[in-house]
Amino acid sequence: VDLFATQAILPSLARHYDVSPAAMGFAVNASTMGMAIAGLIVGLFSPKIERRSGILVSLGILAIPTVCLAFAPNLTVFTLLRIAQGLCMSAAFALTLAYLGEQCSATDAGGAFAAYIAGNVASNLIGRLISAAVADNFGLASNFYFFAALNLAGAVMVYFTIHRAKPMQTVEEAMHSPLAALAEHMRNPSLRAAFGIGFCILFAFIGTFTYVNFVLVRPPLALDRMQLGFVYFVFLPSMVTTLFAGAAVERFGTRPAIWGALALAAAGLPLLLLPKLPAVLTGMVLVGAGTFFAQAAATGFVGRAAKSNRGVASGTYLACYFCGGLVGSAVLGQLFDRLGWTACVIGVGISLMAAARLAIRLRT
Repeated sequence: VDLFATQAILPSLARHYDVSPAAMGFAVNASTMGMAIAGLIVGLFSPKIERRSGILVSLGILAIPTVCLAFAPNLTVFTLLRIAQGLCMSAAFALTLAYLGEQCSATDAGGAFAAYIAGNVASNLIGRLISAAVADNFGLASNFYFFAALNLAGAVMVYFTIHRAKPMQTVEEAMHSPLAALAEHMRNPSLRAAFGIGFCILFAFIGTFTYVNFVLVRPPLALDRMQLGFVYFVFLPSMVTTLFAGAAVERFGTRPAIWGALALAAAGLPLLLLPKLPAVLTGMVLVGAGTFFAQAAATGFVGRAAKSNRGVASGTYLACYFCGGLVGSAVLGQLFDRLGWTACVIGVGISLMAAARLAIRLRT
């Protein structure tokens, strides 16, 4: 919820701090910088981190920068707190992926990863609705207090539902240093391609769902803050379609599944440029469904393609994925500010084409 819910109140935050859309978009998405760093670090040291304790501590600490965002005095402090949030979020995210990969059988793993990504889709929808509703009725500060309470509720949920699980390692894996494992994964062309696909997916997703908010609140659409929150029911279809990513990969293969998902997302881009709300919403549905489906397929592929040190592989994938979000918010924000929404959408399309090109190299 913390990662993307703030996007629903981006125009309000930009007015509050009196900054441009690109500046506010970068600040909000600076969490991806922390997530990229933590994803790699946790991945490298994953073999030594007990899963349940790591997730529990990460969520507990996450509440601290979340509360502090409520009274951040300027954009610089806001940005630094978002990076701190990202560090905690990514640690929990990466350790949960590792836990799933280790606790599920090979046949169940694809469905488990898809279900977990579907949970992320749900957080996109529910988080944005909550964010818009709380900010509209109680103010921007209350928004972050509420999120902090959710962080602590998540920690309680982990305490009661996740079993203690030590990292699973073979003797050969234990003899490898984390950096040696990283180097081994980077020599694998298929894994390198998967890491690149992850980068492109969040690049495209961030570019679309960050800057479309500013289009929606401007004429001719001119939505208010609560209406902007309801717009994110566009993620509802993704909650269903993402669950079938594992089955699609099993039936058609990873490459066709990803190509189909990317084509679906690309089909939505022209609709985003039309000055009609139904067309824009349809475009958002297609981009959301396509990118989440592709992410689920790529995440599952990494778990299968990494024959050893899966925690390191997952952490590296997440680092690349979140780097894509950071770069996307910066590059596409400049395009949006300087050249407008059309240029931003073209940038998203180029990212999707790059991901499709990289998918050619996926082989298990």
